[in-house]
Amino acid sequence: MTDPTHDSERERLNSWLKHRHEQQFRESMIQGTRLLSQRKPTDALPFLERAHKLKPDNPDAALNLGGAYIMAGKHKLAVLVLERAVERTPDNAQLWINLGAAYLGNPVTATDERQRRALAAFNRALEIDPLARSVAYNIGLIHRDRGEIELAIAAFRRAVLADPYDRDAQRMLEKLSGL
Repeated sequence: MTDPTHDSERERLNSWLKHRHEQQFRESMIQGTRLLSQRKPTDALPFLERAHKLKPDNPDAALNLGGAYIMAGKHKLAVLVLERAVERTPDNAQLWINLGAAYLGNPVTATDERQRRALAAFNRALEIDPLARSVAYNIGLIHRDRGEIELAIAAFRRAVLADPYDRDAQRMLEKLSGL
């Protein structure tokens, strides 16, 4: 026979633990995203890692942690977090954008394989959100670096269509088109 007092205590404890878990997650996310927005990814990492550990299936936690890893130059760690996140949330364009950036890493030292993986992720982001900011521009930069000028021009045209005020995309388009 179960003791109703014991069951009630257990329910209260479980409720308190759930509330505390949510509170810790929220506080970690707030602190981590604040530091990330201040361009302090290394300082943000402990908070965002804690938030992600508390809720590994939360796409915002993965997105922010992946972004912090990218900004801190820890691209392989970003790839691990973001690949799992896109498996769970495949229709989140921002996750794909960050995954593309993580795959690419440093554009100057990016290998052919890393460029191809980045292009695939960026293109997936555009399938989800055709107007995703800066994605077509980044695709254009990769194609330019690969010497694929026609593909670069097409990507920069798309970037300008998505954002007519994108001066960088306009300049690249003019430069590559010989306008």
